[in-house]
Amino acid sequence: MLKMSEVNKLEKDAIELRVSELRKELFNLRLQKNTTNVEKSHTLKVMKRDIARLLTAKNSKVSN
Repeated sequence: MLKMSEVNKLEKDAIELRVSELRKELFNLRLQKNTTNVEKSHTLKVMKRDIARLLTAKNSKVSN
């Protein structure tokens, strides 16, 4: 789980890279969830929130 203080320290390019990595992981977890059981089902929710945090920070850096 990412904290906003950690996210704010990242550069725009690093944020975009991290978002793409998390989206790939989220996709793989969704596939795994639908085909078999996922041990930690809460990780889907955590990843979605992390992506939202990253995109929020990215958009705030663009507007400033």
